[in-house]
Amino acid sequence: MSASSSGPQEATLRWFEWAPVRGVWRREMALYRRYWPSTSFASLVEPTIYLLAFGFGFGSVIGAAYGYNYRDFVATGVVATSVLFISAFGSMFGTFIRRTFQHTYDAVLAAPVDVHELVTAEASWLAVKAGVYGCAPVIVGMAFGLSPSPGMLLVPFVAFLAGLAFALFGIWVSAIVPSINTFDYVISGVLAPMFLVAGTFFPVDQLPSFAAAAARVNPLYHCVELVRDAVFSDLGLHDLVHVGVLLLFAALMWSLAVWKMTARLID
Repeated sequence: MSASSSGPQEATLRWFEWAPVRGVWRREMALYRRYWPSTSFASLVEPTIYLLAFGFGFGSVIGAAYGYNYRDFVATGVVATSVLFISAFGSMFGTFIRRTFQHTYDAVLAAPVDVHELVTAEASWLAVKAGVYGCAPVIVGMAFGLSPSPGMLLVPFVAFLAGLAFALFGIWVSAIVPSINTFDYVISGVLAPMFLVAGTFFPVDQLPSFAAAAARVNPLYHCVELVRDAVFSDLGLHDLVHVGVLLLFAALMWSLAVWKMTARLID
């Protein structure tokens, strides 16, 4: 009789393991317990200021947009602000600092963690934060008269998807800029125009035809449209286009982020 192997078989690591993601999340949660009051304060104060300035200021002149009260229009549009600030800004600066100054990722990658798992963990954590804080403008809007609707329950999921895409965008940007000061070009030249022509404060149909066409390829525009359709109970098959654009943008940014982070951390 032939002898069989008595030792346990070695575990085979899959291409993607969730254990490293959970590890990064535990670290982020430990840090988050220290700074959550300031983040929560800013997430509630900013939409309040926008609603006071635009909703009541411009709203007294404009009255309505797309048939909705302008305050409600702004409250749903400002979700994009929360998503952008939490995800894109957080990933750009946070990832750059941890990679360049703190060398946190060198320590993480010394463990059995791959770059694509690290990128996924960082982006998904920021996406969850975007999903939570993306609800703040809607909650503030309800305090100013926005009528509750069942579709509001979908807002966290829309904010999560958009937040995931923009967090990955921020990670990719952090890996291609030569210095932290270079972020000024990205903020002023890319993020600010995306935010302003996303239909946040005015309908993109009011723009010149070429600008309106450009706005419709803006991922943030699709986030705003999904939020408005959900809050105003106007969801339909056309919203699958908005979801598809955000999914494609997230997939593209994941590929680029993993590629450039690998070049920075390993190659």
